[in-house]
Amino acid sequence: MDELIGRLAAKAGIDDAVAEKTVGIILGFLRNEGPSDKVQALIDEIPGAEAVISASGNGGGLGRLMGGGLMALGTKLMGLGLGMSEIQSVARELFRFGRDKIGADRMGEIIAGTPGLSQFA
Repeated sequence: MDELIGRLAAKAGIDDAVAEKTVGIILGFLRNEGPSDKVQALIDEIPGAEAVISASGNGGGLGRLMGGGLMALGTKLMGLGLGMSEIQSVARELFRFGRDKIGADRMGEIIAGTPGLSQFA
């Protein structure tokens, strides 16, 4: 997880703590909105992923009742102080990391199976 957080922070020019929260929010979003079996395979390949999802408060439950989808994801990330260019940088780097972990085909299935996500890939 430290490797991923470091990569995201450097790529987007953000603080490590913000990068960690961002990872948790995005992975939680993928778990809620994407193809669950494929997303879980990705999460299982990233040590510490479950902990950052839990810490972000984006594991489901109440968050689902308050609305979901790509707009809710963007709102949460902007709430961390990220602008659109930083969100795109983080998303691209996270997807690159995912491709390294589970392969391009499997990561492509997650992106294709999650509504609205292809614009960030």
